[in-house]
Amino acid sequence: MNILILSAGTRNKIIQYFKKELEGKGKVIATDCSSIAPAIYEADKYYITPRITEKGYLEKILKICQDEKINALFTLIDPEISLISKNIQKFKKLNILPIMSDYKQVEMCFDKYKMYKFLKQNNFNTAKSYIDKKEFYKDLNENKINFPVFVKPVKGSASININKIESKEQLDVIWNKEDNLLIQEYMNGQEYGVDAYIDMISNEVVSIFIKKKIKMRAGETDKSISVKNEELFDLIKQFVKKVEFKGIIDIDIFCKDNKFYISEVNPRFGGGYPHAYESGVNVPKMIIKNIENKKNDVQIGEYDEGTIMMKYNEIKMLKNQP
Repeated sequence: MNILILSAGTRNKIIQYFKKELEGKGKVIATDCSSIAPAIYEADKYYITPRITEKGYLEKILKICQDEKINALFTLIDPEISLISKNIQKFKKLNILPIMSDYKQVEMCFDKYKMYKFLKQNNFNTAKSYIDKKEFYKDLNENKINFPVFVKPVKGSASININKIESKEQLDVIWNKEDNLLIQEYMNGQEYGVDAYIDMISNEVVSIFIKKKIKMRAGETDKSISVKNEELFDLIKQFVKKVEFKGIIDIDIFCKDNKFYISEVNPRFGGGYPHAYESGVNVPKMIIKNIENKKNDVQIGEYDEGTIMMKYNEIKMLKNQP
């Protein structure tokens, strides 16, 4: 059994976890467009690929799959999730299982306003959001929303180009400089991160891990503590079933005035997943079981509570390079 991890980048822990779970069963193959992406050197074998936007990229990945007898694959960057999910049947025809949601669900995750509308239509709490500045100003004048607000790209990730806006003057300046922006209610409550795994065979959510975020850095959880909350477990089960997600997803949640608000969804391993694994949530093992065409038992909330994750810097050295 061989698993292909695309665009591995700096996600060394993910490679390590899969190698550990696959020991004696198969290999982990990794790719990246850069030869100095540290995670690829953790894999059993790696390939340097073109960028995903270059012509022939998909064909290159399909050839690697055939050459390495790949059974399943997933990617760790957002744009590639769209690419693979859009072409999911090309992989399935080769008996390769892409560990991800279908294209429709993926694209909704990457369009913040589409996700907002879905959440509102299905009665899930979420932060007020606007793509029409006039509509925002109307609600502002009626005291339905107040400054500060967040302004961010409708389609974006890793907290890139997110701005906290304090006044009309600031909003007008940034609105005239950039296109396709979203105005979002500023949520000053406690933030939580949720790692959930939806079984690729049963389509049931089988694992939910909740972490209370203590500190963020560059859009990722830097420090967090594991918690359990039955209300939040139930909310995630309802949300996942309604959207029809598959595979691993990472959800951002806010708690304000004792109410949970769903913020954003990353349809992939989140940057804080190592906290879940080290607390007992073994998603690589679940994925391997699905590749073996076996359903996973429901394990929601089966992890150590009160564990604290603290990220720190590490280095990887390459020797004898030209």
